[in-house]
Amino acid sequence: MTILKGQDVLSVAQFDKALIGDVFGRARQMRQMVETEGRSDLLKPFVLALIFYEPSTRTASSFIAAMQRLGGGVIPITGGVQFSSVSKGETLGDTMRVLEQYADVIVMRHPEKGAAEQAAAAATVPVINAGDGVGEHPTQALLDLFTIEEELGRIDGLNVAMIGDLRFGRTVHSLTRLLSLYDVNLRFVSPEILRLPLTLMNGVRDAGLNVRECHDVAEVIASADVLYVTRVQKERFSDLAQYDEVKNYYRITPDLMAQAQEKMIVMHPLPRVGEIEPTIDSDPRAAYFRQVRNGMFIRMSLLASVLGATV
Repeated sequence: MTILKGQDVLSVAQFDKALIGDVFGRARQMRQMVETEGRSDLLKPFVLALIFYEPSTRTASSFIAAMQRLGGGVIPITGGVQFSSVSKGETLGDTMRVLEQYADVIVMRHPEKGAAEQAAAAATVPVINAGDGVGEHPTQALLDLFTIEEELGRIDGLNVAMIGDLRFGRTVHSLTRLLSLYDVNLRFVSPEILRLPLTLMNGVRDAGLNVRECHDVAEVIASADVLYVTRVQKERFSDLAQYDEVKNYYRITPDLMAQAQEKMIVMHPLPRVGEIEPTIDSDPRAAYFRQVRNGMFIRMSLLASVLGATV
């Protein structure tokens, strides 16, 4: 699959159902390769530059593991961006122009919405958006959608409930846009101050989806096929008093799960900070750690694709 060769991956708006199917098919090939061989030399000629202006454990590690599993090299710039030339006033464009001298693909996380597009405009190598502020997180949305399909065998016809920080949660924003391509029922559960942005809500309604908002998980738990839980992000609040009001608003407990269907899944982009009780981890419906592993396969698929490598 080389349909994405040389292209940036900046937004889920780039993906239709056919392209999603291609990415998922390649991800399944990557999973089989990892499970049988451990690694390959598919991307041995290539180098990835990974630059994260925000802290990350899962996404950074996932991209690094994906590149290394495919035999490629990695330049990881994660914990020390504040000590780099960026702190000396270097522009984002100049940083991209420097990194492309060393690397064949750049993966970037940035706290500002729209920064990924700015980076891609400056770079001549593919740029992959690993999260831009409250904007998008396209690779997370793809791995989330892949997890739903792998766990439940389909996407169409499902009841998907999204819980928590729907206002600032870029994972929710991107996944909502992808789900708009399918025949699903969406339930958005949040405190009033963390409701889904109106533009996104209008978009899913314009797509003809069955949509409802509420404030209580108990209203959706019995019918949910997917419970997508997110943390309330302290770093997005300018008023910490507001954060304190909502930080413990939701908690998924064994008593709540007793009301859920036998065949459903609980997902979370992680990290969690108390919104899912650890005792839920042993429930077979808890899919969030399988979700993490799926992320590596999706990112292996995307890296191979944008670099034009075929099995």
